[in-house]
Amino acid sequence: MRKIWLLHSMEILVLVTLVLPVQVSGQHTLEFAGQLSTVANYSPDNQLDVLLGGRYIPELNYSIILGAANVLDFDGSVNIYGSVSFLDIDSLVGAGNVRPYRLWARFTGKRVEIRAGLQKIDFGSAVLLRPLQWFNQIDPRDPLQLTYGVYGVLGRYYFRNNANIWLWVLYGNEETRGLDALKTYNRHPEFGGRVQYPVPKGEIAVSYNHRTADSRDMITIAPYDQIPEEKCGVDGKWDVEIGLWFEFCFIHRAKDIGILTNQTLLTLGVDYTFGIGNGLNVVAEHLITSSDRKPFAISNTSNISASSVSYPLGLFDNLSSMLYYNWSSDGFSFFMNYAHQFNYVTGYIMAYYNTSGHPGLQQNEFIDSFSGPGIRLMLVYNH
Repeated sequence: MRKIWLLHSMEILVLVTLVLPVQVSGQHTLEFAGQLSTVANYSPDNQLDVLLGGRYIPELNYSIILGAANVLDFDGSVNIYGSVSFLDIDSLVGAGNVRPYRLWARFTGKRVEIRAGLQKIDFGSAVLLRPLQWFNQIDPRDPLQLTYGVYGVLGRYYFRNNANIWLWVLYGNEETRGLDALKTYNRHPEFGGRVQYPVPKGEIAVSYNHRTADSRDMITIAPYDQIPEEKCGVDGKWDVEIGLWFEFCFIHRAKDIGILTNQTLLTLGVDYTFGIGNGLNVVAEHLITSSDRKPFAISNTSNISASSVSYPLGLFDNLSSMLYYNWSSDGFSFFMNYAHQFNYVTGYIMAYYNTSGHPGLQQNEFIDSFSGPGIRLMLVYNH
């Protein structure tokens, strides 16, 4: 599988390095863009306390206008990453990877969209604690919102009243995503759908996904390579002076794997922008989880609270912070970010603190891999 990823990556890299932005004709458009980022991280409580890294994501997009409302487009991008961690010159540890980031073809009509290939799929109402984060690893603290995609086909149909239907079939994906407890058995397809419907002052949605889970990496439960799993979700969001939302997910696994046989997750959230200065936005969410051999049993529960505060200092500066607190382990994670937009580059100064018992949310390991206090500097250039 890694050889295939590397082959796809090198093919796309050759294309994007040879092609410049160009208007092929009135009906065809070829565009090249990219994102270059560098990072320096210092975390004194870790064995290797300094990390230096760089990432380049080149992207090539080709669009064909088929008619007044029909477009066929193709998108390919590669995530090229390298880093070195060290305590001193004798303790250098390097890491790097080249793998496809997006690689899809899409048909867009007046009310329909069909996309096939390596793509990002994201939905739900929650912001910080997301039971419906089924197909990505987006970390809310990550300014770049990076996530590897999933291989599959996604179709969406939009009605006149803004209701919409999603259908998907995925294959060849095995990594854990979001709050997954188990990875996916990648030799079986997963499939599902979602219906979103507008309601007064908001919308509500129902989602479903079937996949085959794999517990062989789990040392505390029975090691099955194929566990049929059903996920059902309901979420809603309303704007009634303040923002209100919820996300609910129930997971059932067909084999007895102890307390992970059935899981229930519920997030309640609220946000409000106070009329202070340029506008102070505050978001608060609380996640309740339970797991048991019996469905909907209120046992083996955990509670995690999270909040974020964001304040625009001006047109080019923003200050934000996030806090996660695990009520069961008494662990917390704190993150603060100052962002400044230069002419061509965006700079970030980030400070964080993770206790050893901080909520181990399965995101993209943007900060979670470091314990204790730390500071991170990042520069991002988009072209």
